[in-house]
Amino acid sequence: MISYRPGRNLLEEDPYQYELQDVKEPELFRDLYSYDAIPKTVFNYRNVPMQMPAEIWITDTTFRDGQQSTSPFTVKQIVDLYKLMARLGGPKGLVRQSEFFLYSKKDKEALRACQDTGLKFPEITTWIRADERDFELVKQADVKETGILVSCSDYHIFKKMHLTRKQALDKYLGIVKSALSYGIRPRCHFEDITRADFYGFVIPFASELMRLMEDSGIPIKIRMCDTMGFGVTFPGVTLPRSVQGIVYGLYHYANVPHDLLEWHGHNDFYKVVTNASTAWLYGASAVNCSLLGIGERTGNCPLEAMAMEYAALRGTMDGMDFTAITEIADYFEREINYIVPPKTPFVGRAFNSTRAGIHADGLLKDEEIYNIFDTAKILNRPARVSVNKTSGLAGIAFWINDYYSLPDEYKVTKNDPLVVAMKERVDAEYEEGRNSSFGDDELVNLIYSIDSKRIRDLNAHSMR
Repeated sequence: MISYRPGRNLLEEDPYQYELQDVKEPELFRDLYSYDAIPKTVFNYRNVPMQMPAEIWITDTTFRDGQQSTSPFTVKQIVDLYKLMARLGGPKGLVRQSEFFLYSKKDKEALRACQDTGLKFPEITTWIRADERDFELVKQADVKETGILVSCSDYHIFKKMHLTRKQALDKYLGIVKSALSYGIRPRCHFEDITRADFYGFVIPFASELMRLMEDSGIPIKIRMCDTMGFGVTFPGVTLPRSVQGIVYGLYHYANVPHDLLEWHGHNDFYKVVTNASTAWLYGASAVNCSLLGIGERTGNCPLEAMAMEYAALRGTMDGMDFTAITEIADYFEREINYIVPPKTPFVGRAFNSTRAGIHADGLLKDEEIYNIFDTAKILNRPARVSVNKTSGLAGIAFWINDYYSLPDEYKVTKNDPLVVAMKERVDAEYEEGRNSSFGDDELVNLIYSIDSKRIRDLNAHSMR
């Protein structure tokens, strides 16, 4: 039967009530995942409508999933990054939550130290396995919400836990009921959802959770975990790989409200940002990220990327402080000895640096020609030129103006005698076989060797 849904402004079929299918053999979707071949992208050409929530936000897993791929952070490092994350999220708390481990003494100390900052956002939450013993740690942590690992694919239910679907469902519901009994909000991590039987397990499980929520009056969140990065956003892709199909299905068939749906993805197939953005567009209020995208294997969705996506989709930064992104990247390199690949968007030292002479000439004439936006204003990271054999006169002139932060009236042009002399020296080195770019210190020394008095003039006019 077709009915009009006022809240959705759609003519829709009345939802079918899906029941748990307690199969004897695991459904491994071998037509998609044969293991000895690249996973297949299969289409059924069924499209679902976009339904972007009125409010969207970001959540963080740097100190949980992120730490699983790096050297452990110190308590001080966690607190420092937590404060920077709060600054990035702005007064509206667009970085809404950050989740923590609870298993070690240091985990507990870090959680407590972040609580002691008194910051409202990001709200501190925790993560546990679906184990009553783990829940004791949550009760001691004085938090309002905890994540609970509830693996939902038969790969995990049958192969890892050696349970039936019914046994897994009963186990999960039991730990969720424990959380509810203590007044703690459960956030159920539907692990490996892109290899799960969506109508045979995911929807029936989510429907049971919504019934528990109705009975208890306590919100129950569902985190859709694309654990292996299999999610695909092409229109008409079949489940279980369809990102929009998963989000729409949980909202439409299990009646999970938008604000209780959260996407968590991995970047195994280079799709993590697109998948997260699609989850927003099709009905999830939250996307789960980590700073610089650190996390298991290829990592999580970069938090800084989704901050940019938020600004693009909403047409406003909404109070977010994007200069914190640059400080976060600098902190990782300086304090954690984490190497940020230099060409990584927004955070790499060379992401807005050019080597091509024609690009440098464009930057010299008008920075907007070859810079994606005012990176100096928004990220506190000015456009740069890396001097090499293709930089030309324009590249050297731009480097001087940028390095010394010269005001307009003192900027050099590509016809300046100093620039011409530097170009001759640079060309000569490449003629002799050099194959690397010039570093800042090298170029400063080059100026000094050409005209030591000019060095004093440049420093005198510098705005640094």
